[in-house]
This record gives sequence, structure tokens and C-alpha cells, in this order.
Amino acid sequence: MIDRLLWAQQQALLLFEEAEKRQLVAPGKTESVLNNEIYELAFEMFGIRKYWHKRIVRAGANTLLPYRENPPDLTLQDDDILFFDFGPVFEEWEADLGRTYVIGNNPRKLKLQSDIATAWQKGSNFYQAHSNITGAQLYQYICQLANDDGWQFGAAMAGHLIGHFPHENLENEKPDNYIHPHNHKPMRANYASGKPRYWILEIHFIDPELKIGGFYEQVLH
Repeated sequence: MIDRLLWAQQQALLLFEEAEKRQLVAPGKTESVLNNEIYELAFEMFGIRKYWHKRIVRAGANTLLPYRENPPDLTLQDDDILFFDFGPVFEEWEADLGRTYVIGNNPRKLKLQSDIATAWQKGSNFYQAHSNITGAQLYQYICQLANDDGWQFGAAMAGHLIGHFPHENLENEKPDNYIHPHNHKPMRANYASGKPRYWILEIHFIDPELKIGGFYEQVLH
């Protein structure tokens, strides 16, 4: 199963890379326009229209906000930061990929872009090093990484389950489904059926004073 999840993730990476090659991230464009351009690019490249969660493009002050928010549509600026959070479904396998982009050369924004990628890798290493780690323990570790780098962690959870479409419903708010401060269950525990569980690790660091945030997510494996 993990091989198929990683395959789906690789397709999503190819999508984001092609969006960069085509210079779709450009000032003067609204979040919604860019969102639709990536949606159409995914159809052009892979013939897909199915997404297991809402497609997110957030720029500027909207990058402070976690997934569940639905802020007003912003226009990308010459000196901006933005992120993608897309959950395309490839041959019934779910991807969930988040990446941050910087327009211009603002050093604080570039640092944020770098720090979240590094934090994801540190979080992955921490997960691999602790066989009985709980969601609460990994969440606490990620929050500490944010503080160590001079940021705040911007969400109530740092990831969730992922799988074959449709995977277990995540809307029921059970902490066990999330990398969450109230999830005290070992992350490597199987489903009740005995099947293994797989996780997405999400990094969302923010600076409320500068009104910027960065987001990076992909499969833990």
C-alpha cells in the first residue's frame, strides 16, 4: 500500500513541478485563478478531476490560516509568499501534498520556506526513531521545532491518516485520526481490521506579526 501512496505523491510532485516550469505562480493573479489553472493542468497531465479534499492556494495573510478556514480571495503580489495544499486522487489512491513558494527575495519568507522543509525531515526522522510514538508526542515535537526556528505552529494538528480512496472519514474529529495533542495512541497501531495505518505529516509555521505562513506536507514512510 505504501508503494501506491508514494506513487500517487510522485504524480502530485510532477504536477507542482510542471506548474513551476510554466511559471503559473505569478503576481497579479488571484488565488482562485491559480487554483483553477493547477486543476486544469492536472487534467491535462493525468486526466484527473477527483480530489479527496478541497484544493487550497493561499497567499499573503491567508497563509496564516489552517485548512478549515475559507478566507477571501487574495491577489498574488510582487513580494509574496503562498502555498498549495492539494489532495488529488490517482487511480483511487490519495495524494496529499503541500508546498510553499516565494515571489521575490524577502529573506524572512525565504527562511520560512527553507525551515518548513527542514522541519518536515526532522519530524520524519523523529517518527522513524521512535517505534511507539504517539500523535501527541509528534505534535509536541513539531511545535518545538517551530519555536526553535523563531516561528509559531499554525494549526491544531500536524497531520492525518491517508490511504485508498475513500479512506476512513476524517470529519468525525476523532483525535486518533490526527497528529494531534489529544492522540495518545501509537501511530503505528493498525486499524481494527488489522490493516496498517499511514500518515501525512503537515508543517505549518507562521509569523503573526509579519502575517506570513508556510506549509509543507507529504507522506511519512
